[in-house]
Amino acid sequence: ALLPAFVCSLKVSPLIEKISDHKDFKKLLRTRNNVLVLYSKSAAAAESSLRLLSSVAQEVKGRGTISWIDCSDTESRKICKKMKVDPNSKEKGVELLHYKDGAFHTEYNRALTLKSMVAFLKDPEGAPLWEEDPEAKDVVHIDSEKELRRLLKKEDKPLLMMFYAPWCGVCKRMMPSYQQAATELKGKYVLAGMNIYSAEFERIKEEYNVRGYPTICYFEKGRFLFHFENYGATAADIAEWLKSPQAPQPQAPETPWADEENVVYHLTDEDFDKFIKDHSSVLVMFHAPWCGHCKKMKPEYEKAAEFLHVASDSPGVLAAVDATVNKALAERYHISGFPTLKYFKDGEEKYTLPHLRTKKKIIDWLLNPEAPPPPEPAWEERRTSIIHLAGEDFRESLKKKKHTLVMFYAPWCPHCKNAIPHFTTAAEVFKEDRKIAYAAVDCAKEQNHDLCKQEGVDGYPTFNYYNYGKFMEKYTGERGESGFTAFMRTLRERDHERVGKKKDEL
Repeated sequence: ALLPAFVCSLKVSPLIEKISDHKDFKKLLRTRNNVLVLYSKSAAAAESSLRLLSSVAQEVKGRGTISWIDCSDTESRKICKKMKVDPNSKEKGVELLHYKDGAFHTEYNRALTLKSMVAFLKDPEGAPLWEEDPEAKDVVHIDSEKELRRLLKKEDKPLLMMFYAPWCGVCKRMMPSYQQAATELKGKYVLAGMNIYSAEFERIKEEYNVRGYPTICYFEKGRFLFHFENYGATAADIAEWLKSPQAPQPQAPETPWADEENVVYHLTDEDFDKFIKDHSSVLVMFHAPWCGHCKKMKPEYEKAAEFLHVASDSPGVLAAVDATVNKALAERYHISGFPTLKYFKDGEEKYTLPHLRTKKKIIDWLLNPEAPPPPEPAWEERRTSIIHLAGEDFRESLKKKKHTLVMFYAPWCPHCKNAIPHFTTAAEVFKEDRKIAYAAVDCAKEQNHDLCKQEGVDGYPTFNYYNYGKFMEKYTGERGESGFTAFMRTLRERDHERVGKKKDEL
């Protein structure tokens, strides 16, 4: 539909679709999966909203659709009535409603700013931006590298900068203390925040050694001095630290398990084979010093070892191998996650055991050692529409597809395990489309370590979108089937729109 003349003079973006026919509206919701609709009581009431939405439409082009329905004209009034929308009841005479996958999703009630609306349309189910929280009004929110450089150049007061990612749990837990400190210290110190999860900020991550989130940096007169690493800090803790800022104190190294007093036999690359030969029944725990599950299991394993040590007719012995030190053993037994328990009988590897995490379970199983239920086949061993890639064929494989979403994962990672079924189902949806691929790279495999590092993977899972093998952006949407499919569907809709325009031009 043509926009009214006075509205055209406002330079409303042609990307805003004005709808007046109910059939057209139904078609729009059926063919677009991410639609924000402005309902207005009149064209005049829509004026200021349309100015803002014109800019929003440009920013979300290809990822979201913005539509306008003027409920004052006869045809459009029918749509408003059918959709049970009455902008007359609103103070400003306008209402913004969001539709997702063809159905009503939510009323837009976040900040009426370009940044907030763009963030909402890029991730309609995501949390509001940090600056939308009224309690965070005294945190200086930075959006670009240019703004960051400008702030560092002009700010004379000591500055604390939190580099964060919107999904990061530690960041979310720390934000209330940080913003309280920003208010209490206002005028003496500046506390700022910057979401640098996007790939466009790789240079900043490199410059300030951002290896995880949050990374908090302290500056004086634009010069970076120290990292602040107390992520459980209260506002008072932050204020106290700022009085006398100093570099984080190195933590005392943990005593290796092998050096502690315990009756577990700690084996190495050198003595492993002899030990297994000399003992007819051995349970071996392959572990890593940083592994939380290993630390949790350690006391139970030690109790079981003590029980077996004093038992007159012990059914076996318990041993442990630090797989990060004894790499030859870890490689020989294909250890890819921790803890991994393996049982050896008469010098031979017999079983890999998944669920012996308590003293009782360990002893009960050793009294009656039997084969565990067969493990679930690895993701790449299952027949799915996922393309499993490795370092040597990664780029060449991606060049064959127009759109590829790649999941970089580790088999032991819980978030990866949760995402795998949804990602796999999304791949099935598009299996007939030869231009689309859903691919996966196992970063735990040594052959893929360099590849994962090169592709900017600093946590699992990481999702990257590639166009004919060229990295375009990190996927930060929801990790369910609908998120993965909606992302790809939007890309294909954009392709079809381009084809349609070319045909029209011909």
